[in-house]
Amino acid sequence: MITYDVANAGPDPLYEFLYKNIKNDIAQGILKPGEKLPSKRQFAKNLGVSVATVENAYGQLAAEGYIYSLPKSGFFVADFKSRACAKRPAVAEGPPPLTEGAGPFLADFSSNQTETELFPFTIWSKVIREVLNDSRVQLMTNSPCGGTVLLRENIVRYLKAFRNMDVQPAQVVVGAGTEYLYGLLIQLLGKGPVYAVENPGYQKLEKIYGSYGVACRWISMDGAGIRIDDLKRQGADIVHVTPSHQYPMGIVMPISRRYELLGWASEMEGRYIIEDDYDSELRLSGQPIPPLQSIDMSDKVIYMNTFTKTLCSTVRISYMVLPQKLLPLFYGKLSFYSCTVSNFEQYTLARFIEEGKFESHINRLRNYYRKKRDILLAELEASRLGKLVSLSGEEAGLHFLMEVHTGLPEALIVGRAKEKGIRLLPLSGYYYGEERKRENVYVMNYSSIDVDKAKEVMERLYDCCVE
Repeated sequence: MITYDVANAGPDPLYEFLYKNIKNDIAQGILKPGEKLPSKRQFAKNLGVSVATVENAYGQLAAEGYIYSLPKSGFFVADFKSRACAKRPAVAEGPPPLTEGAGPFLADFSSNQTETELFPFTIWSKVIREVLNDSRVQLMTNSPCGGTVLLRENIVRYLKAFRNMDVQPAQVVVGAGTEYLYGLLIQLLGKGPVYAVENPGYQKLEKIYGSYGVACRWISMDGAGIRIDDLKRQGADIVHVTPSHQYPMGIVMPISRRYELLGWASEMEGRYIIEDDYDSELRLSGQPIPPLQSIDMSDKVIYMNTFTKTLCSTVRISYMVLPQKLLPLFYGKLSFYSCTVSNFEQYTLARFIEEGKFESHINRLRNYYRKKRDILLAELEASRLGKLVSLSGEEAGLHFLMEVHTGLPEALIVGRAKEKGIRLLPLSGYYYGEERKRENVYVMNYSSIDVDKAKEVMERLYDCCVE
């Protein structure tokens, strides 16, 4: 077994001393590519240091590409030299140019960008001024790891009033975007469980789980949502679902499947459901769908939501609601983290909710998007394209599915549309593995579409879909 004399660490932290020595041995070829490193616990015992010291050293080495991990197998030396010594191109390629976004499109159905005029700039700036005048001490005081108490209390009141959820402020954890919160959950629940996502589904999730080195499975769906038999067959422990408006299929999970899913979670200790309620506020027809969390009697649902959809796509404020049973573990294990949302934003949002301005803003958004959707669908139905397509999932959220009934290949239609200034997003791109893909079905995000140009857009799309 490799060993180092930690007495020679000097002023360096022990993990840094260990990291430097292993890195040096790899660089000099003392540790060979593919060679397995000692387990963290075994190595720590041999050196007389804590497991955390070895874990931090391995983590830094993995981050820099000197070692890699395999689930349930351990850490191994990476073969980085063969890649590093590859022939340098004659002209070095620089980094990609910095841009503010994609080029101009007549209609970009892949974008969830918020229209500028929808953000309540006047009200928001007024609230900011009030906060700056009234909360100077609080603004300069570090917030708890889960976020300021005032914001969490207002989120709790909002969830009770509009989602019928009975939760406590301590259960709420605020973070800068759901991606950050997923990372916290992986650290909280561990890398041992098998995580699962919907197929088709939001592919960034698998990338996030993969970046943390956890096992991720794609679970097939039927007309009611995620299939429980496939969830069991693939040995999943934690599943991420979007039951109120599945993305991208637009399915609303019926109550029977919801209870099946809750039953699956309650069968074994360590099983949890991550409920992503990402656009529940924007259900445009009928009453809001009750969240899974509100009918969960086994304390198995981790509820997650974001203000990105309701305020604007550049506001990176999200939150999750942890089950009571996970609170001791969370605060015991992760309370050293600082909240990643600034106090200025937290106190502004808290007052925005507290004074009823958020509710008014949501009502305005619903009315606006309902009118926008209706105009868009009316133009589609009246156009020649209307006779070629069928729609689904248009009752909730800011996207619907459009299936084109044509003999043309999907790639040809997408290419033609791009040439005509229209970006289409095929549903087939959301599938993983051998799952049977639906061809010529498109995910139509309409939040940034200019409905004044809808007639022209439909005519151009029609030309793309016919021989």
